[in-house]
Amino acid sequence: MEDVKVDMAIIGSGPAGQKAAIQVAKLGKKVCIIEKDPFPGGACLYSGTIPSKTLREAIVNLTDFNNRSFYAKDRPIHETTISDLNFRLTKVIEEEKNMVLRQFRKNNVILIHGTARFENPHQLLIMDDEFRVTHQVTAEYMIIATGSKPRVPLEIPFDKEVIVDSTSLLALNRVPKTMVVLGGGVIGSEYASFYAALGTQVTIVDKRDHILPLLDGEIGMHLQTALSELGLQVLGNKEPVKVDRVGDKGVVTFKDGGTVEGEVVLYALGRTANVDSLHLQNTGLQIDQKGYVPVNALFQTTQLNIYAVGDVIGGPCLGSTSMEQGRLAARHACGAQTHHFPKVYPMGIYSIPEISTCGYTEEELKELQFRYEVGRAYYYEIARGHIDGSNVGLFKLLFHADTLELLGVHVIGRGATEVIHIGQVAMNFHARIDFFIDQVFNYPTYAEGYRVAALNGLNKIKRIR
Repeated sequence: MEDVKVDMAIIGSGPAGQKAAIQVAKLGKKVCIIEKDPFPGGACLYSGTIPSKTLREAIVNLTDFNNRSFYAKDRPIHETTISDLNFRLTKVIEEEKNMVLRQFRKNNVILIHGTARFENPHQLLIMDDEFRVTHQVTAEYMIIATGSKPRVPLEIPFDKEVIVDSTSLLALNRVPKTMVVLGGGVIGSEYASFYAALGTQVTIVDKRDHILPLLDGEIGMHLQTALSELGLQVLGNKEPVKVDRVGDKGVVTFKDGGTVEGEVVLYALGRTANVDSLHLQNTGLQIDQKGYVPVNALFQTTQLNIYAVGDVIGGPCLGSTSMEQGRLAARHACGAQTHHFPKVYPMGIYSIPEISTCGYTEEELKELQFRYEVGRAYYYEIARGHIDGSNVGLFKLLFHADTLELLGVHVIGRGATEVIHIGQVAMNFHARIDFFIDQVFNYPTYAEGYRVAALNGLNKIKRIR
């Protein structure tokens, strides 16, 4: 057994752990990061964000999806195989893995492979796959960045072939002709749209009446309409009570007695924190009712030398927010100047079409009784949309009817996750809606949708006045 003494020990090498480790190293402290898998990167790199977004890009490119509005009537959709998709997945994952390793080496971050468990608030034991203790790590501060995993109820007969979760879905050896997706959240909606674009007949099942209820309602309906044009069906207000494999198909039975079947059933009803092997009881820490590690605004747990960041503390569960949480926790632990987590940040949903939002939704503004107005710009109004064949899309700007301050930005369509940052910066500087009117945007671009939407909204204010 090897004794390791460091200033900071970080459990988990996903986005949160990576950025925390690099920040500690940049501050001149000695840091180690413990990863149970053979290579660093966490679920984000091997079964989460990077594979799913790579899969999306590969499908869009290989099926020539973005040119269908021009040529679909004249030529068939390009057939895409699992081998085609896996080739790209493997290449991207390998490049990302090497980049993480390179950053660790460059910054003298000690990487220890094994499963960590707490002995006390300042000490960890690291075990190999055969449960032999390989390291004892002593640190003044600890960061838990162990992420999350798909929720896999015992009553669901997962078999990695027909009934799968979001991790085992990536290992399928075929493109199914039919698929049932249980759950209309972010993960379910993304994968459903991917396979619909491949030509799979996809059905999303959700207990709510529409998918992605966290979205601004208008944007959500815009997405549902776009997905229906891909042939995707949504069964709302349906509560699954049983999932079975019958022969080579999965069958879902609903509370009302109805059923639906598919070659593949994707169970995408939530994720849960990865804390089972940590022995948190040895630190005095307890998880909350939802199974997450509770923290304060500085990401400290009730044991103040132990921090927790990323998916393990619950929402928003984004790679981007996890990175910043890790950085901020590391700075506070090291006594460096820091700040609270930003209130304004974007969320990206990589469905087809993609979505990105920042700030209030229209429903939230109504509930808060704000005097607000809406400016809209549809992709069919924007020259770039015509050039790219992207007529499905919308810029929606929400702003205060009196002060004109920008309150929310919602974009659905090509480039949404890129152009959202213009709105994010504007909101952080408390910009007014007329800010976009007074700027010159490159033409033709999607970004000029901000100016079109601002003009649309301001014209409504002038009519009211």
